[in-house]
Amino acid sequence: MVTSRDYSVDPNIISQAAIAEGIDRDRLERQIRAGKVVIPANPARSRSVCPIGEGCRVKVNVNVGTSQDLCDPVMEGEKAAAALNAGAHCLMDLSTGGDLPAIRRIILSFPVPVGTVPIYEAVRRAGNVADLDADLLFTVIREHCKQGVDFLTLHCGVNREVVQSLRDDPRTMGVVSRGGSFHTAMMVSREEENPLWSEYDYLLEILAEYEVVASLGDGMRPGCHEDAMREAKTVEYLNLGRLSRRAHEAGVQRMIEGPGHMPLDQIGYNVRMIKELTGQAPLYLLGPLVTDIAAGYDHVTGAIGGAVACQHGANFLCMVSPSEHLGLPRTSDIIEGTRACLLAAHVGDLVQGNTGAYERERDMGKARQDLDWERQFSLSLFADSAKKIHERDGNRETCSMCGDLCAVKMVREIFGTRNVQD
Repeated sequence: MVTSRDYSVDPNIISQAAIAEGIDRDRLERQIRAGKVVIPANPARSRSVCPIGEGCRVKVNVNVGTSQDLCDPVMEGEKAAAALNAGAHCLMDLSTGGDLPAIRRIILSFPVPVGTVPIYEAVRRAGNVADLDADLLFTVIREHCKQGVDFLTLHCGVNREVVQSLRDDPRTMGVVSRGGSFHTAMMVSREEENPLWSEYDYLLEILAEYEVVASLGDGMRPGCHEDAMREAKTVEYLNLGRLSRRAHEAGVQRMIEGPGHMPLDQIGYNVRMIKELTGQAPLYLLGPLVTDIAAGYDHVTGAIGGAVACQHGANFLCMVSPSEHLGLPRTSDIIEGTRACLLAAHVGDLVQGNTGAYERERDMGKARQDLDWERQFSLSLFADSAKKIHERDGNRETCSMCGDLCAVKMVREIFGTRNVQD
């Protein structure tokens, strides 16, 4: 049983978050103290208030960032802007190529919560994983906190016990998490424990000092359906449960990251297991991706998995783009992936009973009954696309699918201005 602790969350931020979510302030504060809601808000910079967790609307994060093969900071800024224009709530900078602090400043200039994965920069600065030590890793973590990052993905649960589980129960794809692979290689090459596990209390001190949320990473997430049933993932779940409890007891806000590729029928019990082990901490998921063979359409497979995950308690979805598994996303990929993820989040809001979701559905039904196209466009998640499709056959009273055989118009005329149920 996780006990309630005091968190250094600005009371004004809690009030703003309650207003933004349309929920009772005292209830929100109780959820934060219970560790069921986090508000990423590093006081080093200003950003929109974005509560994540139980009772809040499902939030969407979008990953951007350079690679060594394709390093264009201007394009990454354009991708970040496009993601926010499409409706994303948070950004993560996953850059691995170029001037990493400078690229991070570009992403941090956007007024939303921003996350990073510090080990990416730590490995670049060390030159290779074998030369990365704890001092450099903690130095980079502190620098990210000072620069204003709001939440950090930290693969603290990837310890030597997890590495042994990979040997005992081998997986088809081994380790697909980049951060997880770095920590695995670091432990094996140096014959040392993961410093984020062995020196976890020190890590918590840093996070508490800068009021940064720990996003406890899923370094053993399965990279294909076959691996969803292997041991390493479950060993990491148990570690994340222990780490979640220790963070909560230390007064550090934390959320948990969850599995990647997974058959549809396994999503529910995996989500419920993680939530139970971690004291109902907010759960942050990439996907899950419900098939391995939809390259080019993984934004769709991720949206399907994300909606099912929300049905069982997921709180925070990470956008999957059409270029997943294929290449670095371009701006068009970011827009398409963000929209698919927002659709999954809205389905999640409906099933979780979150504020405003059902009312919007109800209003859309009324607008369609009235053949009120402008109202339909305004209620649509993607109004520009909806309007473009409707108007390509001319500005009509009905859609061109049914024309004068429109069922809605016909029944409305039979019953006059009344609804059929009146």
